[in-house]
Amino acid sequence: MTAPVFSNHGCRLNQYELEAMKELADGAGLRDAIVVNTCAVTAEAVRKARQDIRKLRKAHPDARLIVTGCAAQTEPQTFTAMEEVDAVIGNTEKMLPDTWKGLAADFIGETEAVQVDDIMSVRETAGHLIDGFGTRSRAYVQVQNGCDHRCTFCIIPYGRGNSRSVPAGVVVEQIKRLVDKGFNEVVLTGVDLTSWGADLPAQPKLGDLVMRILRLVPDLPRLRISSIDSIEVDENLMTAIATEARLMPHLHLSLQHGDDLILKRMKRRHLRDDAIRFCEDALRLRPDMTFGADIIAGFPTETDAHFENSLKLVEDCQLTWLHVFPYSKREGTPAAKIPAQVDGRTIKDRAAQLRAAGEARVQHHLSDQVGRTHDILMENPLMGRTPQFAEVRFETEQPEGAIVRARITGQAGMELRA
Repeated sequence: MTAPVFSNHGCRLNQYELEAMKELADGAGLRDAIVVNTCAVTAEAVRKARQDIRKLRKAHPDARLIVTGCAAQTEPQTFTAMEEVDAVIGNTEKMLPDTWKGLAADFIGETEAVQVDDIMSVRETAGHLIDGFGTRSRAYVQVQNGCDHRCTFCIIPYGRGNSRSVPAGVVVEQIKRLVDKGFNEVVLTGVDLTSWGADLPAQPKLGDLVMRILRLVPDLPRLRISSIDSIEVDENLMTAIATEARLMPHLHLSLQHGDDLILKRMKRRHLRDDAIRFCEDALRLRPDMTFGADIIAGFPTETDAHFENSLKLVEDCQLTWLHVFPYSKREGTPAAKIPAQVDGRTIKDRAAQLRAAGEARVQHHLSDQVGRTHDILMENPLMGRTPQFAEVRFETEQPEGAIVRARITGQAGMELRA
């Protein structure tokens, strides 16, 4: 019998959970199976998951095919209707040992083929202690799951449930284990990371967690935080940005748009000036800080003037690494019911303009690094990343996972050279 094949779609949290599922499946003795961990962030993400399922079924005709993840949670009927699929597992069920024991024992029958409970009833997020990852360069640690906000374009709360935090002690224990295993960089992940702690006793903030990790795990060389909501950033996190060299100078911001009216229609909690002010403050505290951002192109009712405000935000916030999302109507969200939908060709064109603006900012950042010296975390023997997350290509092999101090000698396309 062969080991299961895993296929992951979507965010870093999905990647973290995939590693946890690998351990659960291995512990249960699962064999001859395909596991597809889906994403539901856009209709396109669901389409790609379906395409992947068909492809994997053709490659492994005799394996049992199990679908899980956010799309399986939000629309299980989509996948149960596919003849290629043998079982659909919800986001809560996929993290339970008993689920994998049942799958390993082939307990898939008419009643067990769909295991998707009400995600909104979940009140806790377990800290899954993972000892290893597919790469030796960095490890992702889940500290939070779910979201209490209801942005009008977003289906994710219905796939992840309400916000739940992993207690700080569990997070610190996980990171200590990973450092002992040789990982030099840890990334804190979550669905709504800056809401961490709101459901815990004393309601600590994300900045409290960051400072605690850096204090209690002194052997951890590098700590990153993944996508954050800048309007929720607390004073201790700003202090960490200013004073903690081990906290990497790269923040990915959930901005979504640059126009106040569209932000209100999205039910975001910040305005344009809030985003600009945060970036100015962070750069004042940490001049080498770089920013990434999620931005949606073509949200319903978006005019040319609204879009220009998003385009200008790239420069106003000095955004370097953009994740541009062409708006995709998601059934079940309020935005899908707005009559004034933007036509597909306009959305595609606006997304291309945003990507071009982002690429120009990347080129500016990279050219500014030539001649500088960086501590570079090697992702493979010939490529690593700077603290600001820029790719660096080496001419000679370096140890994977090591932090290598090197001078940047040039730039080629979207990469630096060392």
